[in-house]
Amino acid sequence: MVLLADSTPAGMRALRLVTDSPIASVISDPRRPDNPIVACNQPFCDLTGYPADEVVGRNCRFLSGPGTEPWLSEEIRRGVREHRPVLVEILNYKRDGQPFRNAVLVAPIYDEDDALLYFLGSQIEIDADAAAPGSMRRIRAAEMVNALSPRQGQVLKLVAKGMLNKQVAAELGLSEKTVKMHRAILMGRLGLSTTADLIRLAVEAGL
Repeated sequence: MVLLADSTPAGMRALRLVTDSPIASVISDPRRPDNPIVACNQPFCDLTGYPADEVVGRNCRFLSGPGTEPWLSEEIRRGVREHRPVLVEILNYKRDGQPFRNAVLVAPIYDEDDALLYFLGSQIEIDADAAAPGSMRRIRAAEMVNALSPRQGQVLKLVAKGMLNKQVAAELGLSEKTVKMHRAILMGRLGLSTTADLIRLAVEAGL
């Protein structure tokens, strides 16, 4: 794991998003030129074959290659420009040149004052032999979300937009304590362990 240079509470919270996740994940800093990666976890290194010192400081496009779909790359760039979560299934390449189908989630991370701090990027390798993997995941995610209460669904949608508990509370007219309670229930019912997993599921469900 490579530590963020940002030791603020927001920086540490962003770091925990990748530290605690079993999913291959990186954090990038849009405040720096070309939005470079500033932290990655071991699952990312295991997936791509790149050691951490060859990952940090580069834009995520380094995983692209001759077969990477340019329209999907542009969809990711548009999500970054518009500061909104985006999920695509794109052809990427490992360090040894091996292509793999990659379900990539990119989501913004904000501070307590609603200023953009980082982007979370997570990757899951898709089995090329699986039947309609993207559709199956989206159907499953939608079913899980539809089983939530209306209030929990509202909280999930706002969390997926990158809002903090305080911001969700203000948006819904709830106390921050109540929002934290709903988030804990959400994580338990959905069987998730990190906020990154929660965001990914919400995006897959179309929220």
